[in-house]
Amino acid sequence: MTTRNYRITGMHCASCGLLVDETLEDLPGIVSSTTNVRTGLATVDVEPGSTAADDAVIVGAITALGYPCRPCSAAR
Repeated sequence: MTTRNYRITGMHCASCGLLVDETLEDLPGIVSSTTNVRTGLATVDVEPGSTAADDAVIVGAITALGYPCRPCSAAR
């Protein structure tokens, strides 16, 4: 499993984080997603070798929800 991190802005409550997690977990190749609204960090576990869940797809899905997003290089 590969873990990726994304910085998200514009979330205001736990429901925002839940929406992000549910949206990402519906994508093929995503094993799990945990979003911390307070820190603005989403930690996403991706199936090994999955090409369906690349950074562009994940960022696009989060951005489509109305939350600006970018990949992070370091895990927390």
